[in-house]
Amino acid sequence: MRVRHLAVPLAGLAVVLAGVLAFGDLNGSLVYYLTPTEAVAQRADFDDGRRFRLAGSVVPGSVVEAGDTVEFNVTDDTTDVAVAHTGVPPQLFQAGIDVVVEGTWDGVVFRSDTMLVKHDENYYPPDEVAAEGTR
Repeated sequence: MRVRHLAVPLAGLAVVLAGVLAFGDLNGSLVYYLTPTEAVAQRADFDDGRRFRLAGSVVPGSVVEAGDTVEFNVTDDTTDVAVAHTGVPPQLFQAGIDVVVEGTWDGVVFRSDTMLVKHDENYYPPDEVAAEGTR
């Protein structure tokens, strides 16, 4: 009987705690990503230096490395956006790959300091990769 009296308040406390952990200040930590078309259309909304993520494909022939900065264009096949990424890009970074970069607008250039690249979920041991390269 005594356990039952404790179980209901403890279950209620657990639900409240889970809700606070899951939803408390969630809006303050969210960073949305936009396509290049959406980002250009909403550029005025981000003039205050607010960070956001920009997702698109790296335009072939647009990658230029200059010191610790990599400049390239991303596209969604409708709009291109010039990106200046500071820092070392991931090893899989190359023209044509899908990327998500995080940063802010600086005029018409998107200044990024964080980059994620999309890759397939298949893992190939180094021996198989070398063998495929000789085909």
